[in-house]
Amino acid sequence: MRRRRPWLAAVLAFVYPGLGHVYLREWLRALLWFLLWVSTALWVFEDTAIEDGGIDAVVQAWGNLPLWAAGALFAVTVFCIVDAYWLASRGQNVPTARETAGGATDADADAESTDRCPNCRRRIEDDYDFCPWCAAER
Repeated sequence: MRRRRPWLAAVLAFVYPGLGHVYLREWLRALLWFLLWVSTALWVFEDTAIEDGGIDAVVQAWGNLPLWAAGALFAVTVFCIVDAYWLASRGQNVPTARETAGGATDADADAESTDRCPNCRRRIEDDYDFCPWCAAER
């Protein structure tokens, strides 16, 4: 798995909610964040701005948003940014293909009490009878 940059995922999520998740290849989350932002926007904008359909009407409606409506869109955007950053940061701890393929690393020398799963090749502790990553038996 290629390591992703958390800051880039956050910037893309700021540009448009769901775009950072597309970068992370989290397709369902990207779709859900996109739909949440669009549904929030449809809820807070006046019906006349949507019915007119022109960009000028939408820009004018955007400028006339009440504080609570702008806060709702801002909150959805911020939560999307945090989620994209968290997902990308969490992915930094996933072993690379080189580490899982049996390549020796410095961490392997320190962890003498661990063994590798025969199925996914991730490190597991000796006291487990199964792999906590893929549930394969030892």
